[in-house]
Amino acid sequence: MGPSQKILIPVLGLVLAFCFYSSREKFKPEMLRGKRVIVTGASAGIGEQMAYHLARMGAHVLVTARTEAKLQQVVERCRALGAGSARLVSGSMEDTATTQQLVEVAEAELGGLDMLILNHVGKSYFNYFDGDVGHVQKLLDINFLSYVAMTVSALPMLKRSGGSIVVVSSMAGKVGFPFTVPYSATKFALDGFFSSLRQEFSIQSVNVSITLCILGFIDTENAVRAASDVLLISPAPKEECALEIIKGGALRQREVYYRYASTKLPLLLRDWAAELLDLLVRQRYRAERLRAA
Repeated sequence: MGPSQKILIPVLGLVLAFCFYSSREKFKPEMLRGKRVIVTGASAGIGEQMAYHLARMGAHVLVTARTEAKLQQVVERCRALGAGSARLVSGSMEDTATTQQLVEVAEAELGGLDMLILNHVGKSYFNYFDGDVGHVQKLLDINFLSYVAMTVSALPMLKRSGGSIVVVSSMAGKVGFPFTVPYSATKFALDGFFSSLRQEFSIQSVNVSITLCILGFIDTENAVRAASDVLLISPAPKEECALEIIKGGALRQREVYYRYASTKLPLLLRDWAAELLDLLVRQRYRAERLRAA
């Protein structure tokens, strides 16, 4: 590494940190009061916590997931926390009927939409890639194509309100992580689609922001159950993660990184020391535990 690069990397880090912390200070909960928000994958984990944060801020919350009984509990708590209103639509995001129903409820009962938070995810495994192409296809349908379909359906309302699209992604959509091959493929696809769509919105002067959220290891039940015995790092709290996502969407940020130091800063290595980054990634795993399985 040359002298100029040794200087450039820490300078870039300082600039990025300054931008990040400056933007955080501008957020006010009142920004979400009265806003009409769809949250997908809201029956548990990060999606559930986002619904509660939005409720405390006085937003009108429309949640969706497969399990109606769990969603009903989320809706009841949202109302108790002070939501402007709280509604649910149960169903699989693979089903275009669910997408259509969400749009119809937002239009008829909320009068439109200000923010679309795409957070749902299909079940996958945490292990070596098993060669199952069918599983990759199914995961692409849930984790990627349904995001595209939901965006297309909601876009007319978002254009009218000058709203926001918030896409929950992962470090596995920026860096090739082991043991998450199908999942990682879908997250890379989200980055490509929404980053390109953002460019087209800019060219066409479409006043709809797109925020891509790059998350590390979060203490959701599914993530902890799948990876806690293999990963050598501790998970970050889903409650704080959910709040940072909402802040990023409200501030119309291009990208949100959580936690920042463990997600954004390592990406600086990709262009200058890709092999070093790969090595650092591999060192975070107890791979022998997966071989034993």
